[in-house]
Amino acid sequence: MKRQSGVLLPVFSLPGKYGCGVFGEDAGKWIDFLSESGFSCWQVLPFGVTDGHDSPYMSLSSFGGNPFFLDPDALYKQGLVTEEELREQEVADPYVCRYEILKEKRLSFLKKAASRVSDRAPVEAFLAENPIIAGACRFLAASEKNDCKCSRDWTEEPDISDVFTWQFIQYEFHRQWKEIHEYAVKKGVSIIGDMPFYVSPNSYDVWASPEQFLLEKDGSPSMVAGVPPDYFSREGQKWGNPLYNWEEMEKDGFSWWKTRLGYMLSLFDGIRIDHFRAISSYWSVPSDAETAKSGKWNKGPGEKLVDALRSVSGEKLILAEDLGIIDDDTRALLKYSGFPGMAVFQFGFDGNPLSPHLPHNYRENLAAYTGTHDNNTLLGFFWELDENTRAEVMDYLGDPKDGCAAAIRALLMSRAGTVIFPVQDLLGYGADTRINVPGRAEGNWRYRMTEDQLNSLDRKRLKHLNTIYAR
Repeated sequence: MKRQSGVLLPVFSLPGKYGCGVFGEDAGKWIDFLSESGFSCWQVLPFGVTDGHDSPYMSLSSFGGNPFFLDPDALYKQGLVTEEELREQEVADPYVCRYEILKEKRLSFLKKAASRVSDRAPVEAFLAENPIIAGACRFLAASEKNDCKCSRDWTEEPDISDVFTWQFIQYEFHRQWKEIHEYAVKKGVSIIGDMPFYVSPNSYDVWASPEQFLLEKDGSPSMVAGVPPDYFSREGQKWGNPLYNWEEMEKDGFSWWKTRLGYMLSLFDGIRIDHFRAISSYWSVPSDAETAKSGKWNKGPGEKLVDALRSVSGEKLILAEDLGIIDDDTRALLKYSGFPGMAVFQFGFDGNPLSPHLPHNYRENLAAYTGTHDNNTLLGFFWELDENTRAEVMDYLGDPKDGCAAAIRALLMSRAGTVIFPVQDLLGYGADTRINVPGRAEGNWRYRMTEDQLNSLDRKRLKHLNTIYAR
């Protein structure tokens, strides 16, 4: 793995005036910042159409993109919306994602744009090349028509115009993203996507391929995914995703996974596979259990699935999220895969000087983070430590005046091939700007950065740090 550094920033966190980040001018400015600061990669969170809780890890389809990411300005330039309609999409609050406003206004705005498309040939050609996305559009239109109820409870068929709206959304999503991606390549910035391990129970994936999942006769999950009690939650986490029918998936060589990874790699230069340890063994929770504590470990597909994924990934970067409760079997599978694993600085201070999360223990084939989207910010982490542990951390960093800056430097100078920082850590922001609190259903996935905050970052200093540490 080449030495490189990058920044974690979800698309929804980009600056802008449209209620959440979009594929517009501000995305280009963000890429300019990365390039000018010496960063060579941008890591994003999943792109899928989100559920009612706005989590990118609970998507309505593994294939297709979030309509809120479309740039309204691009639609105006195409003559599909009026200037007045464009202004109505502006949201005064630049600090958080205003999903309640987006849900009220944005889809109706996109419907108007779709209804004014005069030449549908490009959309039809896109769908012909991407039949799975075409299927997802039919599902999304039907889901919307039935008030987002579970597909088992649908009673209404979508109108042709509703289906075309979603077809146009997905065509335009991929067209706009292609422009952003090409601009990043031009600027020397690769983009790392994020692939959730599981899918939503009410998703196109389950609806179109129920045989790939462990379901009851009525289509509901018989067992659901989660994790046992760990660093993030004393009760464990019951995610509610249906488990895969690994025996069935193996019959055709895991073709669903190959298709999914192939699609993801068509969007990005590399992928982070979330919850990699479930390939080795996964936590299975009864669907009617109150908490994840009553779950148990089951053996996963292991090397067979890894081989299938490697047959698709080729030379592209695949990061394996191997955090949490990791056993020897998972470590052996990660070594077999050859994929870089992950280390998180905040996990390193448990009294063990040999912790794999401490920078002096990092290996080259590794992606090291100050924190992930599930962690507190660095500043929040420092503030919430008890006095003794904080003293230990600061001693490790050399008793610096600025702990955030010292931790960033420690990762940059480490042996880790890839180091990635959430933008909040570059800004030195506190816990009020963290992206997600695992186990909390509300108030997550809302953090946004403003243009002034982006411009406050010292690009020359960051470029200097990346240069002296050969990043």
